[in-house]
Amino acid sequence: MQHNPGFEALVNTIRPGIVEITIEDYQADDAWQLVDVREDREWLKDHLPRAVHLGRGILERDIETRFPDKSTPLLLYCGGGYRSALAAHNLQLMGYTKVASLVGGYKAWVQRLLPLVKD
Repeated sequence: MQHNPGFEALVNTIRPGIVEITIEDYQADDAWQLVDVREDREWLKDHLPRAVHLGRGILERDIETRFPDKSTPLLLYCGGGYRSALAAHNLQLMGYTKVASLVGGYKAWVQRLLPLVKD
């Protein structure tokens, strides 16, 4: 997907301040709680195994209810890694200490032909 220049510039300004984890690193470390920050319609189509859903529209509002321990390792993903990068940045601002964005997101997962869950 081609993103607008302003959106890409915004994401590029916050990327140095967040952690980005590859799919291989995630698979090697099962400590991460996977959080899908995509839209509801994307989640309902399919999603990564072991993921919970907190869309970008409600993430900051509901994260403390779902994960009150701010040291919980949270690995966020979206379609391609942009929205999850912004979400990771915001959760850090909220005091979460181990939060990361999945490099390439859902698209990278699908490209590797890894399993998906359809509800």
